[in-house]
Formats: sequence, C-alpha cells, structure tokens
Amino acid sequence: MPTSASSTSSNRTEVLISLLRSESKEVKLKALREVKNQIIGNRTKKLSYIKLGAVPKILEILSSSDDSESLILIQSAATIGSFACGVDVGVKAVLDSGAFPHLIRLLSHLDDKVVDAGARSLKMIYQSKLAPKYEFHKAENMAFLLSLLNSENENVTELGASIITHSCETTAEQKALCEAGALSRLLILLKGSLNQREASLDSLAAMTENNSEVIAKFVGLNSGRALNSLTELMKDRYPRTRLLASVCLIVIDHTSPNYLQDIGIKTKLIMILIELLEEPGRVGDEVPFALANLIADKEDLQQIAFEVNALDKLCSFLHQDTLLTKRLQGILLAIAELCSRLENCRARFMSMQALNLVTNALTHDCAEVRTAACICMRSVTRSVKNLSAGHYLDDMIVTPLVHLLHDQCTSVQVCASFYCIT
Repeated sequence: MPTSASSTSSNRTEVLISLLRSESKEVKLKALREVKNQIIGNRTKKLSYIKLGAVPKILEILSSSDDSESLILIQSAATIGSFACGVDVGVKAVLDSGAFPHLIRLLSHLDDKVVDAGARSLKMIYQSKLAPKYEFHKAENMAFLLSLLNSENENVTELGASIITHSCETTAEQKALCEAGALSRLLILLKGSLNQREASLDSLAAMTENNSEVIAKFVGLNSGRALNSLTELMKDRYPRTRLLASVCLIVIDHTSPNYLQDIGIKTKLIMILIELLEEPGRVGDEVPFALANLIADKEDLQQIAFEVNALDKLCSFLHQDTLLTKRLQGILLAIAELCSRLENCRARFMSMQALNLVTNALTHDCAEVRTAACICMRSVTRSVKNLSAGHYLDDMIVTPLVHLLHDQCTSVQVCASFYCIT
C-alpha cells in the first residue's frame, strides 16, 4: 500500500507540473496554489518538484504575465519564495532559473500585494549564503536600497535590511552605507515591528563590526541616544531581539570600548546571554558564540561570568545526548574562553568531571566541533599544577589528539598541533 500511495503522489506531482503549462489562467492559478501548499515545510516534496523542473516553469508564468494579472503574479512569486525557503538547493534552483530580476521588478508594482509577495520571496533568498552579493558602490544600487529602507511596506524594509546584513562585508561598504544615511533609517526601524527590529539589529551589527568610524556615527545619532536604544532592547520580551541587541553591543564594545565602560551593562549582558542558553532553536544555538565573543581575552568579564555560574550552565549542556552540532561547537568555545585565564575556573571545570565529554568531542563527525574541542582542551588543561602532576597525559586524551594531527581538515590539524606544542 505505501508503494501505491507513493505512486499516486508522484503522479499528482507530474500532473501539477503539466498544468502549469495550461493556457487557462484559472488552471495555472490553481496549480500554483497547490504546488505552493505541498512544498511548504516539506523538504522532500520541494526537492522532488525541483528535480522535475518546476521552478523554471513557474518563472515562465511570472515573467510572461502582465502587470494586470495580480493574482498570478502573487501566487507565482509566493511559490518561488517557498522553493527558496530554508533549502539552499531551492535557492540555487531559483537563482539558476533567472528569477531574481523578475522578483526585483515586482517591488515597483502598483499593487501592494504584488510588492509584498515579491519582497517576501526575495527575503527568503537573502536568508541564504547563496544570495547574490549587492554592489553598494553603484549609485543606482544605493539609491534603490535606500528606497527599500524608506518603504512603508514592512516586508520591503526588512528586505533592505537583509541585503545589508548579507552583503556588507568591507570597511568601504560600511562607510558607503553610513554616508548614504542607512544608519539613521535602521535606527528608526528599531521602533518598528518585531521583524523590522530584528532585521535592523542584524544590519547594525554588520555595519559597525570592526569600524570605529561608523560606530561613532551611530552613537551620535538621535542626540546621542542611539546606544540607549540598544540597551533598552536587551530587556525586550522576545528572546531573539534580546540576543541581537546584545550582539550589537558586543560588536561596539570590541571596537570602541570607551562607549561601554559601565561594568553594570556588561554584567547585564552576561546574565542575559546565560539566561538565553536555555532557549530552543536558533537563539540557543547562537548564544554560546556571543558569550565567547563577549568574554574573549577579558579576565574581568570571565570572572563575572564564572561568579554567575556560567561554567556550570555550559557544562550541564555537555551532558545532553541530543545536543545539536552548532550548539555543541559554541558551548565548547565558550568554555574555552571562560577557562583561558582563570585557574579557579579550570579547577571548577575539572571538579565537574567534564573533561571526558570534551575528549569525546575530539572524535565528533563534524570538523568544526573537533576544532572547538581542541581549543577547549587546550584551554582547560593549561593548569601548570595539573600538568606537572601528569593529569593530562592519559591515553584517553593523548591518543585522539595525536590522531587529529592527521585529520582531513587542516584547521583541526592546526589546533591539535597547538595543543601538543603547549
């Protein structure tokens, strides 16, 4: 019976693809809706339709429809966006089909619903690393980007912010965006909807990273109250907003620490991040990296984190069998930073019998986790007292580290060699 059901599903997929070629607008519209509904949240279905060439056929509908056919434009754009949502294979199929400029064209449509559909689909694309790089140095591109940020359509403004987050990588690009007035618009969006706030925070982090000139410009906005906007968002009811506001403050503190000299704010930052470690999904996965960045090379902050039980909390996660790869990597790096300078922190780590859990991570399938485990091992075993006593010369530790000297990943080899040297 399962074979019969699978065959029926496959046949229906092929029928729907054939209906996309229909001369009847009503038939095409119905087929588009059904394809979209089938692939939402269904990776297997999505890949099946991609393999059968559905994306180019949907693009053909989008590109051949005139501006008066709003319903067709909306459904075809929405379906293309669904293919791009959360799956890089889908993003590649959409970009390879040539859909990108056609979706951009929809942003200037007279029907707000068509504009909204185009913006939503483009946002899906810009969630992927495969999204095209935006060239800010071209005057027409910058003008277009600013028009997105100034739009009254929420999805369009989010798209503008997403483009900045994805494409702003160099000092020159940060400066160009700053001089064009993007910072002030992003500050305004911090007072917008939840999605606008979070998109704006992401963009602000990208624009200010390692750039003291842009940071100074941002801090001076709104009569010097821009920084207060970020500290207020640390208290937001939504976990992701709290995380993103914290990340922005960490970025500013790393490059221009004179703006965040209040130890109270930094203590609050640490406590917020420790609290967010409990969050499921993307937020909980990203928090350990933010914590590691905040306390890196800062003994005073490491001591504060230790005093509020950050190490105990991090080590408790190592005991979880269901820990996902990214979160495990981040937790190992955060533990490494915590134990990098403080002997009392290393002693506490050893007392929790967590060393074997880090040792296990040295043989993890993921190279990033193995690298993080090497860094963590090097940090927690720095104790001269314990090294002299030979506590870290156990075969359970030495053997996997020696094997990692010949790891297929170069970064793992380098980290393992650093450990062996020290």
